[in-house]
Parts: sequence; C-alpha cells; structure tokens
Amino acid sequence: MWWGGRGQSFNIAPQKEEPEMGLSGPKSVQGSVMPEPRSHQLGSCLASGCLPGEQILAWAPGVRKGLEPELPGTLICTNLRVTFQPCGWQRSQETPLSSEYDFALVNIGRLEAVSGLARVQLHRPGSLLKFIPEEILIHGRDFRLLRVGFEAGGQEPQAFQVTMAIVQARAQSSQAQQYSGITLSKAGLTSGSRKPPVPLLETSEDWETERKKQGASAWRVSLVNERFDVATSLPRYFWVPTRTLDSEIRRAFGHFHQGRGPRLSWHHPGGSDLLRCGGFYTASDPNKEDIRAVESMLQAGHSDVVLVDTMDELPSLADVQLAHLRLRALCLPDSSVAEDKWLSALEGTRWLDYIRSCLRKASDISVLVTSRVRSVVLQERGDRDFNGLLSSLVQLLSAPEARTLLGFQSLVQREWVAAGHPFLTRLGGTGASEKAPVFLLFLDCVWQLLQQFPAEFEFSEFFLLALHDSVRVPDTLTFLRDTPWERGKQSGQFNSYTQVYTPGDSQPSAGNSVNPQLSVWDWDLRYSNEQILQFHNPGYDPEHCPESWLPTLQGNSIPFGYPAVDCEVRDVLFISPNKMAYRLHSHLLLLR
Repeated sequence: MWWGGRGQSFNIAPQKEEPEMGLSGPKSVQGSVMPEPRSHQLGSCLASGCLPGEQILAWAPGVRKGLEPELPGTLICTNLRVTFQPCGWQRSQETPLSSEYDFALVNIGRLEAVSGLARVQLHRPGSLLKFIPEEILIHGRDFRLLRVGFEAGGQEPQAFQVTMAIVQARAQSSQAQQYSGITLSKAGLTSGSRKPPVPLLETSEDWETERKKQGASAWRVSLVNERFDVATSLPRYFWVPTRTLDSEIRRAFGHFHQGRGPRLSWHHPGGSDLLRCGGFYTASDPNKEDIRAVESMLQAGHSDVVLVDTMDELPSLADVQLAHLRLRALCLPDSSVAEDKWLSALEGTRWLDYIRSCLRKASDISVLVTSRVRSVVLQERGDRDFNGLLSSLVQLLSAPEARTLLGFQSLVQREWVAAGHPFLTRLGGTGASEKAPVFLLFLDCVWQLLQQFPAEFEFSEFFLLALHDSVRVPDTLTFLRDTPWERGKQSGQFNSYTQVYTPGDSQPSAGNSVNPQLSVWDWDLRYSNEQILQFHNPGYDPEHCPESWLPTLQGNSIPFGYPAVDCEVRDVLFISPNKMAYRLHSHLLLLR
C-alpha cells in the first residue's frame, strides 16, 4: 500500500549525534511541573529543528512499535506537531518542516491510550484517562499509524503528560493559529523576495500569461471580481469571452449558485473550449438581456454547445466519504480482514467503482472536446468539487503539457486552489458534515492513468504521494482554506485589495525576509534535493507519441499506489490523433 512505503521512498538516514530539541518555555500539563529535556541547552530553536514560534509542550521517552526492530527514542508534543525522535537521529536543517517522524496536529485523526486490556479513545481535553498509558496509538488522516510504548521506571508521569498534551494541543490548535504563529524558518534565511515556483494566479498578469500560453485569443481576463464582490469563492480574475462586458458578467453571474457563472477552464488547441459553472438559481427571474449574456458566455463564439451535468452517474459527496472511511479502515495495520478476503473487501468499499466512474465520465467529455470544435460546459450545483476533478482529468487526457511536472502543478493550482475547492471543509477542518476527500479521489484517478500510461507522465507516484501528504501539513495556506478570499485575508491581509500582503498576527524578525506567497509548491522547504529528484518519472518519454498502439486495461483497477495484482488483460487497437483520451475511452467501453 502506498501509504506504507514512506520509509522506502523518503528515508531519512540516522545520524550519530544526539538529537537536539530547542525549548521555548515548556508548558506544564494539568498543573504539574514537567522535567526539562537534558538537551535543552544544546542550541537555538532553529538549529535544533524547532521552528520559530514552536513550543515544546511535553515529552516522554518511549519505544516506537510496529517496526522490526522496535525503535527507541523520545515522543515530543509541540504546538504544531507530534514528533517521535529516534535515539541518534537529528532533524535535517535543510528540511525543517517535515520528517518521516512528524505528525502535524491537524493530521491526527484519532488518539488511543492503552494499558493492559483497557483501550480509551481521547477526543477532547475533557476526555477522562484513569490510568497511566503503557502505549498510545496515533492514527493519521493520511493512513499512517504511530505506536509508541512507554516503559516503567519512574517515567510514568511523563507518559501521562505527553498523552494529555497531545489531546489538548490537538483541540486548541486551529489552522489559523498554527500558520500565523510559526514562521517558515528556511524561507526566512533567504534574502529578498522568493519567486513562486508555480504561478499562483493571484495577479491578472499570471492569468494573461496562461491565456496566451493556451492560445485562447477569443477570451480575455476579467477584473470584475477583483474585490471579491461577485463571488468570494471565485478567484479575483478569470477568463470570459472577449465581447462580453463586465457589467453583463456581473448581472449574469447573479443567476448562478454562489455567483459562479460560466468561465473558461481550458482552450483546446483544436479550437474547442471547456467551461465550468455552477447550477442555475431556480427562483431567479432573468430579463432578456441577462439571458442573452448567459447564452453568449455558454456559446463562447461556437455554434455547437454541449451542457454536461457533472453529477450524472457520479457519486455524491456522502458516497465518497463513506467509501473513503471503509477504505481507510481496511488499510490500517490493525484491520481485522483476512488476507485472502482483502481484495473482495476492497471492492466492497466501492472506492474503485467511483474511480472508474470518474475516469469514464472524463473520457466521454474528452471525446466531446476533441471530436469537433464546440463549447463544452461542465455544470455542477456548487462548481467546486467534481467540476474541478473532471476538468483536470480531461486536460490530463488531452494535453501533454498537463502531464509534465510543472504543468500538473499549474493545473492543480488553477482548477482546484484558485477555483475555490473547499479543501478545509472537505478535510473536516471546519467541523461541518460535508467531509469528502474529493482531491484524494482525483489523485487516485491520476495514479490509475500513470500506471496505464507510464511513458506519458513526467511525474512519478512519489510526487502524488508528496502532494497528498502536503494537504494536511500546516506550513502554507494552499490547502488550509476554502476560498481564495479566505487565503488572502488569513495570515496576510489584502492591502487595499491589491496583490500586496501584510502579515496579520506575526511579524518576521529583523533581517528575515519571509515571502507571504509561500505555497505548497515550494517543495525545497519540506524535502531534500535527493527526495525531490524522486518526483520525476524515469520512464517518461516526451517523444513517445506513436500513431498507433495496442492499449491494455487491467480488468480491475487498483487504488492509488497499490501493488499490481494478476488480472485479465484486454487488448484494443485504436488509432486517433487524440490518442490518450480515445485510448482510455476504448478501455472503459469494455467495462460497461
């Protein structure tokens, strides 16, 4: 399973020196005085691996279980993360924001304390723990499990304190507090402004550059939402037909759910346009001018328009969440499913069915876009979940540049981050009931394509793994907010609605220039150069575009990162200019 292979993919070699953990005033738990770590005098917070603003709340010596052999070390709880620090290991100063041993507080899904036959789940600071834990189990939302055992011999109070400190820190910490209170130390050491490795699409210039790159000459960058007064969930800038006035856009968008009217997602080199929009307000009463403006935007200068109901034949958010919970329960190390029943239990989660449905739908839409010049409009009521998923998959199937490392990152930034996918809500960060890992479903679809067409993708499954893990790492706001407006206002307020951000809750120290536009795409803040090299697919062949090929399809798709299993192989001969989309389309026809 892909989440079980981190040690092989991103292994951090142990060092001979004793670990150093800087201390920024350790706090007591439940009023007791906690003994200080013996290494608290061994350097500053930055040199020891703590970030500026990070405080150690509690610690206890323990043994990490579930490994062969078991690993002795120290379990540390800070106001940002829970870290198990093995004896003889020192955090790399090159990548201070993550390690194999870190669990961000927002990534902790469940905490259990064990003593003998007793096992208690600790949900909130008021949770009652009547015994000294012999072992605690930290279940990560990213499918990881951290088991730490505590030995007797005078360390029992520390074991109790670190357990309750984790409960307390997890409950008290919000994403906003974590981001504003912790400065990105590595970025702060660089002088001058740090240019984003991927355009963040926060300026009209970024949108104009992307428009020209796509060759969308019949479209322009609209400034109508520059002050977020049309829709807070939309980006400040987006593409609209050249002949459509901003005043018409403002009126027409008011007839769509959350003000998310039709706008361009992608322009196909052959001339077709892929648009996306929200659902119509059934109670709205547009006048003739508004109807004419909406029709003009949907047609986008084409005589042929296809309106696609995105949710037709796709699962609901509740279906996706239920399938994910079943999949997660099946893949955790303590799963009770017998090995010979595992594949049938996997199929029973329906996760594979939903991946198959998404790929089939994207394949059909890709055929619509490429078969003739037309306007294809994706319509979803909220326009923030499956519209982004299908639009991204269609571009992956039809555009080679989207399958490059830079192109894929730009695609995610445009169709997910800038387009207002509610990452925080879907991950359960707001406490709302609308949890559903739609982005993980998308990454799994991409992994399927990567396995079927390995020579077509410049990035590897290790990159997809890193991207998935980064969704729950609170060092940037890329995935920690639901809308571009929230991202801009939190930990860097808009200055007169310009692109200049000013830190809200924290000020960088003198001499440190912290770029407020740091994003998840700044991989060198979390990964070493050696690890980043693994993001590249060694089998990628940019010249691999034969006029004909013999496609194959495994009879049962396998989830993102699973080892391949023996299954039926079917060959289909298909020749087409848009080879990848039609090739997958022919595959999926066999599954119907």
